[in-house]
Amino acid sequence: MNLSKALLGLSLLVGLPLAAQQTENYVSKVWVADQGDGTYKNPVLYADYSDPDACRVGDDFYMTSSSFNCLPGLQILHSKDLVNWTLIGAAIPYKLTPESTPERPEHGNRVWAPSIRHHNGEFYIFWGDPDQGAFMVKAKDPKGPWTEPVLVKAGKGIIDTCPLWDDDGKVYLVHAYAGSRAELKSVIAICELNAEATQAITPSRIVFDGHEAHETCEGPKFYKKGDYYYIFHPAGGVPTGWQVVLRSKNVYGPYEWRTVLAQGDTPVNGPHQGSWVDTPTGEDWFLHFQDVGAYGRLVHLQPMKWVDGWPVIGEDKDGDGCGQPVLTHKKPNVGKTYPVCTPQESDEFDGYTLSPQWQWHANINEKWAYYAGDQSLVRLYSYPVVKDYKNLWDVANLLLQKTPAPNFTATMKLTFKPISKYKGERTGLVVMGLDYASLILENTEKGLVLSQVECPKAEKGTPEQVNASVPLTDPTVYLRVKFSCDGQKIAESEGGHDLVVMCDFSYSLNGKSFKKLGNPFQAKEGKWIGAKIGTFCTRPAIKTNDGGWADIDWFRITP
Repeated sequence: MNLSKALLGLSLLVGLPLAAQQTENYVSKVWVADQGDGTYKNPVLYADYSDPDACRVGDDFYMTSSSFNCLPGLQILHSKDLVNWTLIGAAIPYKLTPESTPERPEHGNRVWAPSIRHHNGEFYIFWGDPDQGAFMVKAKDPKGPWTEPVLVKAGKGIIDTCPLWDDDGKVYLVHAYAGSRAELKSVIAICELNAEATQAITPSRIVFDGHEAHETCEGPKFYKKGDYYYIFHPAGGVPTGWQVVLRSKNVYGPYEWRTVLAQGDTPVNGPHQGSWVDTPTGEDWFLHFQDVGAYGRLVHLQPMKWVDGWPVIGEDKDGDGCGQPVLTHKKPNVGKTYPVCTPQESDEFDGYTLSPQWQWHANINEKWAYYAGDQSLVRLYSYPVVKDYKNLWDVANLLLQKTPAPNFTATMKLTFKPISKYKGERTGLVVMGLDYASLILENTEKGLVLSQVECPKAEKGTPEQVNASVPLTDPTVYLRVKFSCDGQKIAESEGGHDLVVMCDFSYSLNGKSFKKLGNPFQAKEGKWIGAKIGTFCTRPAIKTNDGGWADIDWFRITP
């Protein structure tokens, strides 16, 4: 690459925001909720946007979700009609502080159940870090830049935070407690914040105890309508619960409650934890998730109406005020019709920043990758692993994205360029979760070897097992995994709600004819997240001051 191109690439990298690679008109080849006839099907997002929350500003809807240890964190989605969504960026672009475990993923920790709100010309996102407390970031533009996180209320176990700006100028924060840290759960609490919403100024007061009727109540969202304060919250557990709404004319209660959404006779287990939004035309809608195991927590959209001061969500067949999820429905009336679009999936890597569907598995190290947009590739350097490395569960520089549909194929083209005198550098295609499987290309004493490996119970430190291997002479290879799901559920003894998701691996030397390699693999969710797909480049067997790299030419999602 000549100097002028290098300088151009550097200037673009500095000048472009994280979301520079967004494509507002991207349409998935594997899952589109908009049926093209004025109706939609659920889930509107067949992907792990866990604990979704949304707000409307004018004609625009914005959504965010839990990101846990994955960075960029707090991905931001945009929609004009609540059905068609696109990724526009992230509120935590690079790192979470303090960096308690640098170079190692904090699986399942950090960013839990956020809320996004717009107040006085600014967007706010609050979330709970179960080990530190309630945090907040804000921005004038949802695409960023966002402020550095502010610790609003310190406290171990404070989670699922949501603000409310009251009519008298006071600011309140509702939250729950994580039993794993606080040694108390199933209660909802409220504290008051300062006018800037940067600091709690009162202790939290418990306003609802769900132990007797709504065990595991959590994930509260705070609203005011008319004379009533409303707290929407899930109960009954992630895969099996229901949606509860509390109301009171006093911010601190006492609150009365109703169950307003439950599974009913539908296949949608645990419909709860989400967001009430209205449209410019005055309709009301509710976004929530469904946990299906390996694919994570999928986002559904339900119609909502108000009856006698209570919301009724979904289809209320018997008129008791508690609805059940709809599988298809007329699209929201937002006053206009907008083009079909979906969150980005495939990537040609032709920009100088990553497309916003990608996340690393920990705080981002600038030495992991070179975004060579002029060459239409991303170069991943073989980065060292942590000292007590056991398997990919310990690796931070996994470049991954969410699974986008029940049935799809992910194919990538890569060229591996390890340093020839060193052995043990590796790259490949990975399906990551509590169990993982991968096609791994490794530089060995016998030359390049492609292996299909599997790692059950990865979080327990289990070593990888090699199912099959083939020698390669060409460093350029096409790697593929095919996901298939026929709707079968796992055994009732293991929970009964998780879908059985099978993965088959294959490779090609010409990009046309593919050969299967290894064994079928049953995908498994990660720590509070769905299984993810992507790539990596490491050198676990080498201790030196430099290494090789893998050039990823493209990554494509197809049927």
